[in-house]
Amino acid sequence: MVSQTDFFARHSERLDQAKDACAHRTYFSAFNESPSPRVYGEHAAAQGRADFDVWRDSAFPLETPGADGTVATERSPYGFDLGVSYPRAHDVEALLGAAKQGMKAWRDAGPDARTGVCLEILDRLHQRIFELANAVQHTSGQAFVMAFQAGGAHALDRALEAVAYAHTEMSRTPATAVWEKPGPKPGSDPLRMEKTFTVVPRGVALVIGCNTFPTWNSWPGLFASLVTGNPVVVKPHPQAVLPLAITVQVCREVLTEAGFDVNLVTLAAEDPADKLASNLALHPDVKLIDFTGGNAFGDWLELNARQATVFTEKAGVNTIVIDSTSDFAAMCANLAFSFSLYSGQMCTAPQNLYLPAGGIETDQGTKSQAEVAAGVEAALAKLLGDDARAVELLGGVVNDSVLERLAAVGEKGDVLVASREVVHPAYDDARVRTPALVALGADDSDVYESECFGPVAYLISTSGTDQSIDLFRDTVQRHGAMTAAVYSTDESVIDSMRDAALDAGVALSENLLGGVFVNQSAAFSDFHGTGANPAANASYTDGAYVAPRFRVVQSRRHL
Repeated sequence: MVSQTDFFARHSERLDQAKDACAHRTYFSAFNESPSPRVYGEHAAAQGRADFDVWRDSAFPLETPGADGTVATERSPYGFDLGVSYPRAHDVEALLGAAKQGMKAWRDAGPDARTGVCLEILDRLHQRIFELANAVQHTSGQAFVMAFQAGGAHALDRALEAVAYAHTEMSRTPATAVWEKPGPKPGSDPLRMEKTFTVVPRGVALVIGCNTFPTWNSWPGLFASLVTGNPVVVKPHPQAVLPLAITVQVCREVLTEAGFDVNLVTLAAEDPADKLASNLALHPDVKLIDFTGGNAFGDWLELNARQATVFTEKAGVNTIVIDSTSDFAAMCANLAFSFSLYSGQMCTAPQNLYLPAGGIETDQGTKSQAEVAAGVEAALAKLLGDDARAVELLGGVVNDSVLERLAAVGEKGDVLVASREVVHPAYDDARVRTPALVALGADDSDVYESECFGPVAYLISTSGTDQSIDLFRDTVQRHGAMTAAVYSTDESVIDSMRDAALDAGVALSENLLGGVFVNQSAAFSDFHGTGANPAANASYTDGAYVAPRFRVVQSRRHL
């Protein structure tokens, strides 16, 4: 067993770097995003794939208190069953009772010891990054490189960011202080007291994972809760269990080595019919809930889980206002990439593009709506024309609902760019589709005011940029968005969009023409979500995301 302070000392430099990056919003990454053998070694990729294959058609070696039997629910979007079985969480009382057993010792260890354990967990997850990338790829459908980056390196950075913010907030109040009040008269004795301040956890934390980003969207909440002293129950999406099972396995390994109760982190796998998340969410012992997913259940959690602080990321209508551009070809290329990345199956992917019916001014002259659509179509063809290359950007379609929405796009509006099926060179049964672009009018709000999750975007005709901005502001205020963007060479338009984005409470990107895309965000510098519109009530990561996960309780005595 290692000393409870050893891990903190081992990783203190990384923590300091992360805290400094958070404070200054500069570029920082603790985990290399390139899967190159020059970075990770010649055999790392093959070993990671072999480690992933070991889990297939086998029982994952985890214990879940109160389990009854097993479940195996995962099928790869690339066309095969994973066949991994997990303990089926059944007895909620037993599960939560076991989670609470180690909470007092975990609380008493203090912020530094808990932070050290969490940093060691992240380090060991990094050691298994290729295994995790394969697990993310074959549960979410992300292409391998994206799974390595978003599901591995970038997810680790977001988790580290949460730990760094939490350590800052827990350290804001000193552990002890001497309070001295001058006496009532000159020369009289002062009143002196010693005070102790202890960070106290809220209770059991529940993390409800999603299918599309099982690590990236789960790790921030998991580590924000764990490092602040709360035991964590991880309830993965039934189609994306393995990445979080590996996560829980590593957590339990490190907790055991550090002398803490192994059930401070548990896996709660279920059959989809079990409705486990709602049963756990309403339990009085559950005080924190992190959820990523659809509006229906997210809204239900916010309304009904009144005993808990609930952090949600739900659906929204991400918007781009196109007024004009200094580089038409680069704009179309940037849009094409943003539509294509992971087949638009991202909470940050753009959906609604507003532009004037009379067209836009560009470096190539005035472009009509039809010409803008043609420019995007040409950029998509260049990007996705070769199937072998296309699959590495598009990834796989995560579920049947996406295909159903894609099939229905022609029911209203004119299809400007049709989706096509892409043949995967390695997986015959993979489901891969290119994006569709559909023309709508400003009065088609019954279509574009709802999220159409997947590779579908709407080109919406407006009377002018003023109406585009008004529709953007109104739609996001009522329905939410995770991202927004604007293209304009007119500074007054940029100013109006900035103002509208502040009104709507959504992050804004301006004139993206190069290697940065609206659906990507950088840990330590970009906030993911704002908590200021209906799409999400929290942000990765700010102080408000971590501070509600603990309280400071004091004691005092005379000196």
